[in-house]
Amino acid sequence: MTKSALTKSALTKPADDAAASAGSTATGTPGRLPAGDEQSEAELVARLRLSVTRLYRRLRQHSVGGLTASQASALSSINRLGAPTLGELAVCESIQPPSMTKIVANLEEAGYVKRVVDQADRRVARVTLLAPGRKVLQQNRSLKNAYLARQLHQLDEQEREALGQLTVLLERLLELEDP
Repeated sequence: MTKSALTKSALTKPADDAAASAGSTATGTPGRLPAGDEQSEAELVARLRLSVTRLYRRLRQHSVGGLTASQASALSSINRLGAPTLGELAVCESIQPPSMTKIVANLEEAGYVKRVVDQADRRVARVTLLAPGRKVLQQNRSLKNAYLARQLHQLDEQEREALGQLTVLLERLLELEDP
């Protein structure tokens, strides 16, 4: 079976994990749910979770710098936030401050970040990204983008269009408030 056929097959069949979680079989039409069908909704939820998790794992394999997932995420957040305090970074990463302190210490030891005293409040330390940290962050992004680009090139035009629409929906899911 070709990789493309395998991908199409995976899109039309629920993953074992999804079927077990939902307690049902595939609806027959990928991505379509009959209105009010709770089993189909549970199946979609399970399949979406499993697919996103698997994609995340594959992307993690395409990295340099020996960073853990937590370190890579913190490095990205530091880059995005500018010069956050350890507390701001812990909140952003949804982890406890002592855990963030350890992560930043490891990043500092690797030469990726530096703690600097806040000029307005000398009791506060801010974390800044150093050139090597910026470089490893860019290298990791490039590797992950290249992996995704290679995968996209294996899809036909209709599948790429559908993926573009799905990406918009995933971004919307991330913007929604938790109920």
